[in-house]
Amino acid sequence: MNGLPLLPTTVVGSHAKPAWWHRCKDLVDKGEWGQADLAELLDDAVDIAILDQQRAGVDIITDGESRRLDGYVDGYYEVIEGIRAIPPARKGGPWGYDQQTRYEATDRIAAPSGLGIVGEFEYLSAHTAQPTKVTCAGPLTFGSRIRPAEVYGSTVEIATEFAHVINEELKGLVAAGATFIQIDEPARGNVTGQEMARLFNLATEGVDARLAYHICFGNRFGQARFKRRYSDYFPGALDARADQFVLEFAGREMAEIESWKDWNDGRELGAGVIDVKSFYPETPEDVAERIRTTLQYADAGSVYINPDCGFGWGPRYNAIAKLNAMVAGARLVRDELSG
Repeated sequence: MNGLPLLPTTVVGSHAKPAWWHRCKDLVDKGEWGQADLAELLDDAVDIAILDQQRAGVDIITDGESRRLDGYVDGYYEVIEGIRAIPPARKGGPWGYDQQTRYEATDRIAAPSGLGIVGEFEYLSAHTAQPTKVTCAGPLTFGSRIRPAEVYGSTVEIATEFAHVINEELKGLVAAGATFIQIDEPARGNVTGQEMARLFNLATEGVDARLAYHICFGNRFGQARFKRRYSDYFPGALDARADQFVLEFAGREMAEIESWKDWNDGRELGAGVIDVKSFYPETPEDVAERIRTTLQYADAGSVYINPDCGFGWGPRYNAIAKLNAMVAGARLVRDELSG
Protein backbone atom coordinates (compact mmCIF):
# COMPACT_ATOMS: atom_id res chain seq x y z
CA MET A 1 0.00 0.00 0.00
CA ASN A 2 1.59 3.21 -1.17
CA GLY A 3 2.04 6.32 0.95
CA LEU A 4 2.09 4.60 4.35
CA PRO A 5 4.61 5.63 7.00
CA LEU A 6 7.06 3.30 8.68
CA LEU A 7 5.21 1.20 11.30
CA PRO A 8 1.76 1.90 9.87
CA THR A 9 -1.11 1.71 12.34
CA THR A 10 -4.34 -0.17 11.79
CA VAL A 11 -7.02 -2.04 13.71
CA VAL A 12 -7.93 -5.71 13.82
CA GLY A 13 -11.57 -5.12 12.91
CA SER A 14 -14.33 -4.07 15.24
CA HIS A 15 -14.70 -0.65 16.83
CA ALA A 16 -16.54 0.06 20.08
CA LYS A 17 -20.16 1.00 19.44
CA PRO A 18 -21.96 4.05 20.88
CA ALA A 19 -24.39 3.40 23.74
CA TRP A 20 -27.38 4.08 21.48
CA TRP A 21 -26.26 1.33 19.09
CA HIS A 22 -26.61 -1.23 21.88
CA ARG A 23 -29.93 0.21 23.05
CA CYS A 24 -31.56 0.45 19.63
CA LYS A 25 -30.18 -2.35 17.46
CA ASP A 26 -32.93 -4.82 18.48
CA LEU A 27 -35.88 -2.43 18.17
CA VAL A 28 -36.90 -3.82 14.76
CA ASP A 29 -37.33 -7.27 16.29
CA LYS A 30 -39.43 -5.70 19.05
CA GLY A 31 -41.68 -4.01 16.51
CA GLU A 32 -40.70 -0.51 17.61
CA TRP A 33 -38.57 0.39 14.57
CA GLY A 34 -38.75 -0.19 10.85
CA GLN A 35 -35.99 -1.24 8.47
CA ALA A 36 -35.32 2.39 7.48
CA ASP A 37 -34.66 3.24 11.13
CA LEU A 38 -32.19 0.38 11.43
CA ALA A 39 -30.45 1.34 8.18
CA GLU A 40 -29.95 4.86 9.52
CA LEU A 41 -28.55 3.50 12.78
CA LEU A 42 -26.05 1.29 10.96
CA ASP A 43 -24.90 4.06 8.61
CA ASP A 44 -24.42 6.40 11.56
CA ALA A 45 -22.48 3.76 13.50
CA VAL A 46 -20.09 3.21 10.60
CA ASP A 47 -19.68 6.97 10.16
CA ILE A 48 -18.70 7.25 13.83
CA ALA A 49 -16.25 4.35 13.59
CA ILE A 50 -14.60 6.05 10.60
CA LEU A 51 -14.50 9.38 12.42
CA ASP A 52 -13.00 7.94 15.62
CA GLN A 53 -10.24 6.18 13.70
CA GLN A 54 -9.48 9.22 11.56
CA ARG A 55 -9.39 11.55 14.57
CA ALA A 56 -6.94 9.20 16.29
CA GLY A 57 -4.73 9.22 13.19
CA VAL A 58 -4.99 5.50 12.34
CA ASP A 59 -3.37 4.89 8.96
CA ILE A 60 -5.51 1.98 7.71
CA ILE A 61 -9.10 1.87 8.91
CA THR A 62 -12.08 -0.50 8.83
CA ASP A 63 -15.82 0.15 9.06
CA GLY A 64 -15.61 -0.96 12.70
CA GLU A 65 -17.71 -4.02 11.80
CA SER A 66 -20.51 -1.73 12.92
CA ARG A 67 -23.18 -3.41 10.79
CA ARG A 68 -22.63 -6.77 12.47
CA LEU A 69 -25.37 -6.70 15.08
CA ASP A 70 -24.51 -9.91 16.93
CA GLY A 71 -20.74 -9.93 16.90
CA TYR A 72 -18.33 -10.21 14.04
CA VAL A 73 -19.72 -13.52 12.77
CA ASP A 74 -22.99 -14.42 14.52
CA GLY A 75 -25.31 -12.49 12.23
CA TYR A 76 -24.06 -14.32 9.16
CA TYR A 77 -25.60 -17.60 10.31
CA GLU A 78 -28.97 -16.03 9.43
CA VAL A 79 -28.10 -15.98 5.73
CA ILE A 80 -26.52 -19.44 5.65
CA GLU A 81 -28.68 -22.26 4.35
CA GLY A 82 -28.49 -25.86 5.54
CA ILE A 83 -28.28 -25.26 9.30
CA ARG A 84 -30.67 -24.98 12.26
CA ALA A 85 -30.11 -23.27 15.58
CA ILE A 86 -29.68 -25.25 18.79
CA PRO A 87 -30.53 -23.26 21.94
CA PRO A 88 -27.75 -23.20 24.54
CA ALA A 89 -28.12 -25.63 27.44
CA ARG A 90 -27.10 -22.99 29.98
CA LYS A 91 -28.88 -19.65 29.94
CA GLY A 92 -28.67 -18.56 33.58
CA GLY A 93 -25.72 -17.12 35.45
CA PRO A 94 -22.75 -15.16 34.11
CA TRP A 95 -22.17 -15.10 30.39
CA GLY A 96 -19.77 -17.66 28.95
CA TYR A 97 -18.98 -19.19 25.60
CA ASP A 98 -21.32 -22.07 26.45
CA GLN A 99 -24.20 -19.60 26.10
CA GLN A 100 -23.53 -18.93 22.43
CA THR A 101 -26.09 -20.33 20.02
CA ARG A 102 -24.84 -23.46 18.32
CA TYR A 103 -26.09 -24.93 15.06
CA GLU A 104 -26.56 -28.29 13.44
CA ALA A 105 -26.14 -29.13 9.78
CA THR A 106 -29.39 -30.20 8.13
CA ASP A 107 -28.16 -30.10 4.52
CA ARG A 108 -25.15 -28.99 2.51
CA ILE A 109 -24.16 -25.48 3.57
CA ALA A 110 -24.62 -22.57 1.17
CA ALA A 111 -24.95 -18.79 1.16
CA PRO A 112 -26.50 -18.09 -2.25
CA SER A 113 -26.93 -14.38 -1.61
CA GLY A 114 -23.43 -13.96 -0.17
CA LEU A 115 -22.42 -12.86 3.32
CA GLY A 116 -22.99 -9.14 2.84
CA ILE A 117 -19.38 -8.07 3.43
CA VAL A 118 -19.14 -6.60 -0.07
CA GLY A 119 -21.88 -4.14 0.82
CA GLU A 120 -20.09 -3.25 4.05
CA PHE A 121 -16.93 -2.44 2.10
CA GLU A 122 -18.75 -0.43 -0.56
CA TYR A 123 -20.18 1.89 2.08
CA LEU A 124 -16.78 2.25 3.78
CA SER A 125 -14.90 3.02 0.58
CA ALA A 126 -17.53 5.59 -0.42
CA HIS A 127 -17.14 7.44 2.89
CA THR A 128 -13.39 7.71 3.35
CA ALA A 129 -10.36 8.48 1.23
CA GLN A 130 -8.04 6.65 3.62
CA PRO A 131 -6.53 3.21 3.02
CA THR A 132 -8.93 0.53 4.26
CA LYS A 133 -8.91 -3.05 5.42
CA VAL A 134 -11.83 -5.48 5.20
CA THR A 135 -12.29 -8.30 7.71
CA CYS A 136 -13.96 -11.66 7.19
CA ALA A 137 -14.35 -14.61 9.53
CA GLY A 138 -12.45 -17.64 8.30
CA PRO A 139 -13.61 -21.19 7.58
CA LEU A 140 -12.89 -22.52 11.07
CA THR A 141 -14.66 -19.58 12.67
CA PHE A 142 -17.83 -20.32 10.73
CA GLY A 143 -17.54 -24.08 11.06
CA SER A 144 -16.74 -24.25 14.76
CA ARG A 145 -20.30 -23.48 15.84
CA ILE A 146 -21.96 -26.10 13.62
CA ARG A 147 -22.34 -29.75 14.57
CA PRO A 148 -21.74 -32.10 11.64
CA ALA A 149 -24.82 -34.27 12.40
CA GLU A 150 -25.34 -36.77 9.58
CA VAL A 151 -24.39 -34.33 6.83
CA TYR A 152 -20.66 -33.86 7.41
CA GLY A 153 -17.93 -36.02 8.86
CA SER A 154 -16.22 -33.42 11.04
CA THR A 155 -15.86 -29.75 11.92
CA VAL A 156 -12.91 -29.52 9.52
CA GLU A 157 -15.10 -30.86 6.71
CA ILE A 158 -17.67 -28.15 7.49
CA ALA A 159 -14.88 -25.56 7.50
CA THR A 160 -13.72 -26.81 4.12
CA GLU A 161 -17.24 -26.22 2.77
CA PHE A 162 -17.19 -22.71 4.22
CA ALA A 163 -13.85 -21.99 2.57
CA HIS A 164 -15.60 -22.06 -0.80
CA VAL A 165 -18.38 -19.76 0.43
CA ILE A 166 -15.79 -17.31 1.77
CA ASN A 167 -13.76 -17.49 -1.42
CA GLU A 168 -16.69 -16.21 -3.45
CA GLU A 169 -17.19 -13.34 -0.98
CA LEU A 170 -13.53 -12.35 -1.11
CA LYS A 171 -13.50 -12.33 -4.90
CA GLY A 172 -16.55 -10.09 -4.76
CA LEU A 173 -14.66 -7.76 -2.43
CA VAL A 174 -11.75 -7.53 -4.86
CA ALA A 175 -14.14 -6.80 -7.71
CA ALA A 176 -15.57 -3.98 -5.58
CA GLY A 177 -12.09 -2.49 -5.10
CA ALA A 178 -10.83 -4.01 -1.85
CA THR A 179 -7.04 -4.32 -1.75
CA PHE A 180 -6.39 -5.40 1.86
CA ILE A 181 -8.39 -8.28 3.36
CA GLN A 182 -7.97 -9.94 6.74
CA ILE A 183 -9.17 -13.44 7.62
CA ASP A 184 -9.92 -14.07 11.31
CA GLU A 185 -9.53 -17.59 12.67
CA PRO A 186 -9.64 -19.12 16.18
CA ALA A 187 -6.71 -20.72 17.98
CA ARG A 188 -8.84 -23.81 18.64
CA GLY A 189 -6.06 -26.08 19.84
CA ASN A 190 -7.47 -29.21 18.19
CA VAL A 191 -6.53 -28.17 14.65
CA THR A 192 -2.90 -28.04 13.55
CA GLY A 193 -1.23 -25.01 12.06
CA GLN A 194 -0.85 -26.88 8.78
CA GLU A 195 -4.59 -27.60 8.67
CA MET A 196 -5.39 -23.97 9.47
CA ALA A 197 -3.08 -22.90 6.65
CA ARG A 198 -4.76 -25.30 4.22
CA LEU A 199 -8.17 -23.81 5.02
CA PHE A 200 -6.80 -20.26 4.71
CA ASN A 201 -5.38 -21.10 1.30
CA LEU A 202 -8.66 -22.62 0.13
CA ALA A 203 -10.59 -19.54 1.24
CA THR A 204 -8.17 -17.13 -0.45
CA GLU A 205 -7.36 -19.07 -3.63
CA GLY A 206 -7.28 -16.66 -6.56
CA VAL A 207 -8.01 -13.60 -4.38
CA ASP A 208 -5.86 -10.77 -5.75
CA ALA A 209 -5.36 -8.63 -2.63
CA ARG A 210 -2.98 -8.15 0.26
CA LEU A 211 -4.01 -10.90 2.68
CA ALA A 212 -3.68 -10.77 6.46
CA TYR A 213 -4.22 -13.73 8.79
CA HIS A 214 -5.37 -12.99 12.33
CA ILE A 215 -5.14 -15.96 14.71
CA CYS A 216 -7.41 -15.10 17.63
CA PHE A 217 -7.57 -16.41 21.18
CA GLY A 218 -11.17 -15.26 21.62
CA ASN A 219 -12.51 -11.89 22.74
CA ARG A 220 -16.29 -12.06 23.23
CA PHE A 221 -17.21 -9.83 26.18
CA GLY A 222 -13.45 -9.44 26.67
CA GLN A 223 -13.00 -13.12 27.52
CA ALA A 224 -10.42 -15.40 25.97
CA ARG A 225 -11.74 -18.67 24.57
CA PHE A 226 -8.65 -20.71 23.82
CA LYS A 227 -5.20 -21.55 25.14
CA ARG A 228 -3.10 -18.51 24.38
CA ARG A 229 0.04 -19.96 22.83
CA TYR A 230 1.07 -19.57 19.20
CA SER A 231 3.75 -22.24 19.36
CA ASP A 232 0.90 -24.76 19.05
CA TYR A 233 0.38 -23.54 15.45
CA PHE A 234 3.70 -22.21 14.23
CA PRO A 235 5.71 -22.87 12.16
CA GLY A 236 2.95 -24.93 10.46
CA ALA A 237 0.73 -21.87 10.03
CA LEU A 238 3.42 -20.36 7.82
CA ASP A 239 2.12 -22.61 5.04
CA ALA A 240 -0.69 -20.08 4.71
CA ARG A 241 -0.26 -17.85 1.67
CA ALA A 242 -0.72 -14.76 3.80
CA ASP A 243 1.16 -11.52 3.31
CA GLN A 244 0.81 -10.65 6.99
CA PHE A 245 0.23 -12.48 10.28
CA VAL A 246 -1.77 -10.48 12.83
CA LEU A 247 -0.89 -11.77 16.30
CA GLU A 248 -1.81 -10.90 19.89
CA PHE A 249 1.02 -9.94 22.22
CA ALA A 250 -0.02 -7.06 24.49
CA GLY A 251 -2.56 -9.01 26.56
CA ARG A 252 0.09 -11.64 27.22
CA GLU A 253 2.75 -9.11 28.26
CA MET A 254 4.53 -9.68 24.93
CA ALA A 255 4.91 -13.43 25.47
CA GLU A 256 6.24 -15.29 22.41
CA ILE A 257 7.33 -12.16 20.58
CA GLU A 258 10.84 -13.60 20.75
CA SER A 259 9.60 -16.58 18.72
CA TRP A 260 8.96 -14.33 15.74
CA LYS A 261 12.72 -14.33 15.22
CA ASP A 262 12.41 -18.06 14.40
CA TRP A 263 9.09 -17.89 12.54
CA ASN A 264 9.89 -14.79 10.50
CA ASP A 265 10.31 -15.72 6.85
CA GLY A 266 10.22 -12.15 5.55
CA ARG A 267 6.48 -11.59 5.65
CA GLU A 268 4.77 -8.81 7.58
CA LEU A 269 3.87 -8.96 11.25
CA GLY A 270 0.78 -7.18 12.54
CA ALA A 271 1.96 -6.79 16.11
CA GLY A 272 -0.70 -6.55 18.80
CA VAL A 273 0.50 -3.82 21.17
CA ILE A 274 -2.84 -2.78 22.73
CA ASP A 275 -4.59 -5.02 25.26
CA VAL A 276 -8.25 -4.82 24.23
CA LYS A 277 -9.36 -6.96 27.18
CA SER A 278 -7.99 -4.49 29.74
CA PHE A 279 -9.60 -1.27 30.91
CA TYR A 280 -6.14 0.14 31.57
CA PRO A 281 -5.64 3.02 29.12
CA GLU A 282 -2.13 2.51 27.78
CA THR A 283 0.09 5.56 27.53
CA PRO A 284 2.03 6.35 24.36
CA GLU A 285 5.18 5.28 26.20
CA ASP A 286 3.60 1.93 27.11
CA VAL A 287 2.91 1.36 23.44
CA ALA A 288 6.34 2.56 22.37
CA GLU A 289 7.97 0.14 24.79
CA ARG A 290 6.01 -2.76 23.31
CA ILE A 291 6.95 -1.69 19.79
CA ARG A 292 10.62 -1.47 20.75
CA THR A 293 10.38 -5.00 22.14
CA THR A 294 8.80 -6.16 18.87
CA LEU A 295 11.60 -4.60 16.85
CA GLN A 296 14.16 -6.69 18.69
CA TYR A 297 12.80 -9.64 16.71
CA ALA A 298 11.27 -8.11 13.58
CA ASP A 299 12.42 -5.66 10.93
CA ALA A 300 10.70 -2.28 11.25
CA GLY A 301 9.99 -2.22 7.53
CA SER A 302 7.72 -5.26 7.80
CA VAL A 303 5.87 -4.45 11.05
CA TYR A 304 2.35 -3.05 11.25
CA ILE A 305 1.00 -1.77 14.57
CA ASN A 306 -2.43 -2.85 15.76
CA PRO A 307 -4.40 -3.84 18.87
CA ASP A 308 -4.49 -7.49 19.89
CA CYS A 309 -8.06 -7.90 18.64
CA GLY A 310 -11.18 -5.83 18.02
CA PHE A 311 -12.64 -3.16 20.31
CA GLY A 312 -16.23 -4.31 19.82
CA TRP A 313 -16.71 -5.69 23.32
CA GLY A 314 -15.65 -2.61 25.26
CA PRO A 315 -16.83 0.97 25.81
CA ARG A 316 -16.18 3.55 23.14
CA TYR A 317 -14.31 6.03 25.36
CA ASN A 318 -11.78 3.34 26.26
CA ALA A 319 -11.31 2.33 22.63
CA ILE A 320 -10.69 5.95 21.62
CA ALA A 321 -8.10 6.41 24.38
CA LYS A 322 -6.32 3.23 23.33
CA LEU A 323 -6.35 4.20 19.64
CA ASN A 324 -4.83 7.57 20.51
CA ALA A 325 -2.12 5.89 22.58
CA MET A 326 -1.38 3.38 19.82
CA VAL A 327 -0.92 6.07 17.19
CA ALA A 328 1.15 8.31 19.49
CA GLY A 329 3.34 5.38 20.58
CA ALA A 330 4.00 4.42 16.99
CA ARG A 331 5.00 8.00 16.22
CA LEU A 332 7.44 8.03 19.13
CA VAL A 333 9.26 4.97 17.78
CA ARG A 334 9.01 6.19 14.20
CA ASP A 335 10.71 9.44 15.22
CA GLU A 336 13.42 7.53 17.08
CA LEU A 337 14.16 5.42 14.02
CA SER A 338 14.23 8.37 11.66
CA GLY A 339 16.41 10.43 14.00
